[in-house]
Amino acid sequence: MTLYQIKPKFQALLRPLVKRLAARGVTANQVTLAAAAGSLVAGALVAALAWLPAVFLLMPLWLFLRMGLNAIDGMLAREHGQQSVLGAYLNELGDIVSDLALILPFAAVTPFGAGEVVGFALLAVTVECAGLIGPLAGASRRYDGPLGKSDRALVLGALGLWIGLGLGLAPAAHWLWGLLSLLSILTIVNRVRRGIEEAGQPGRARTPPPAAPSSQSVE
Repeated sequence: MTLYQIKPKFQALLRPLVKRLAARGVTANQVTLAAAAGSLVAGALVAALAWLPAVFLLMPLWLFLRMGLNAIDGMLAREHGQQSVLGAYLNELGDIVSDLALILPFAAVTPFGAGEVVGFALLAVTVECAGLIGPLAGASRRYDGPLGKSDRALVLGALGLWIGLGLGLAPAAHWLWGLLSLLSILTIVNRVRRGIEEAGQPGRARTPPPAAPSSQSVE
């Protein structure tokens, strides 16, 4: 189970807005770039003011907005004829950059350790790579959980809210990153295993299918 599975209901709520944006000439690539730029700005601001707990309240606010933008760019691409290879590259690379920008500021929070946070950030990137390899192996883009992009956003948003409200963290709270890292490893294993099962050739190499224009991801 992963939050990705409730995306269709969220998209249905956004569809009227997406239609208005398309009518005004807004493109999927513009939304994708806006989401990545906003994540960089939010992450930099939180990192610069990490000594001020209230700044972490920006995390849940931005992560929710980013989730909406990620849904909007995919809907613009698929439902309004804006699919492109460039869009696929921008979407996937933008997501990875955004994840790093929003995870790393937590390294400045006591009692978290920089090594733990950075390790989790690297695993988050590996999770997305494991999903992206699916089409190269003859499977689909994998979104298996338990800790995909939407789930990471929920955890980071909740943690940012906790810190922002000044509720405090016990010394043992640094173990949270170990738990999240273990869940990330499980996610990688699930994506690889199910990708192999879907491809139908476990344990054997598979010739990659021809490349084709792709829409923005909806994860």
